[in-house]
Amino acid sequence: MLKYKLYQDNRSNSQFPGKWYARAAINETIGIDGLAAHMASHNSPFSKGTIKGILADMVICIRELTLQGVAVKIEDLAIFSLGIKTKPADSSSKFSAQTNVESFYLRSRATGQFTRAELKTVASISEMDKYMVEDEADDESENA
Repeated sequence: MLKYKLYQDNRSNSQFPGKWYARAAINETIGIDGLAAHMASHNSPFSKGTIKGILADMVICIRELTLQGVAVKIEDLAIFSLGIKTKPADSSSKFSAQTNVESFYLRSRATGQFTRAELKTVASISEMDKYMVEDEADDESENA
């Protein structure tokens, strides 16, 4: 079950200042080693080591292919591709990759069983059991 934490929007430029929202809470982060162990525990005929090697090679290949401008689709997960952040140019003739390209980033677009519509039908959510909300933290410091 997905857990969430509440937070208050205190941004000065917010359209809804002071309003409360929820953010998904992350319980832990696992890497390829943890994912391989998890996959191996699902009655797989493959060992954790074999799965880890395949996943590590997959990461290398996705990086290689996206750097070549290829979008990589892993069905029921995401389509991975690279994006670029650029500064504007006054005209197309004044655009220069060296001057106007600021950075690159990895994009992932959900597909299949990970689309928003699909997740909305299968995901369950509840509030995190214990955490400090800003106004509670303020109350505690005033009472100290």
